[in-house]
Amino acid sequence: MSKANVLREMSDEQLEHELRETQQSLFRIRFQSATERNDTPSNVRKLRQVIARVKTIQRERQIAVAAEN
Repeated sequence: MSKANVLREMSDEQLEHELRETQQSLFRIRFQSATERNDTPSNVRKLRQVIARVKTIQRERQIAVAAEN
């Protein structure tokens, strides 16, 4: 899983890719949970945290760009 410092060093495109990838992983894990085949239910929480981190960093960058203008 990615820490905030590592995510902040990524470009916008890399962040977008990380977000899509993490959301797909979360979907797969939720699907496995529905079929009662989920080996690690704690991964749902971890993936949700990563998604929140990525979205927070993206929003910080949007605010920074808006403040420059």
